[in-house]
Amino acid sequence: QVQLVEFGGGLVQAGGSLRLSCAASGRTSSSYAMGWFRQAPGKEREFAATINWSGGSTYYADSVKGRFTISRDNAKNTVYLQMNSLKPEDTAVYYCAARYLSGASSRPQEYDYWGQGTQVTVSS
Repeated sequence: QVQLVEFGGGLVQAGGSLRLSCAASGRTSSSYAMGWFRQAPGKEREFAATINWSGGSTYYADSVKGRFTISRDNAKNTVYLQMNSLKPEDTAVYYCAARYLSGASSRPQEYDYWGQGTQVTVSS
């Protein structure tokens, strides 16, 4: 089992930045692809960014490309999501997820473990 806990959410004005962190504990190793997903009120959970186990491969949703950066520190069992130029439409609960012994993926159904989420609110 792997436990994931997200940190760093909050309230920010449009154009501002936030950095989310996701700390993994339990059965941790570097053999997990990680992803960030988000869910706005009344909407389905959607993909934001993903990174493979080594950190050498990343992929972003078109809606965040060029503004968000996913990275990881395997020594700290932590994955990050740097969010810049935030927009009100980025408001959502952000979840990190881990995919065991597999590559990066944008499909939430392919992830094995999920955190509880952290709220990000962007005011206009």
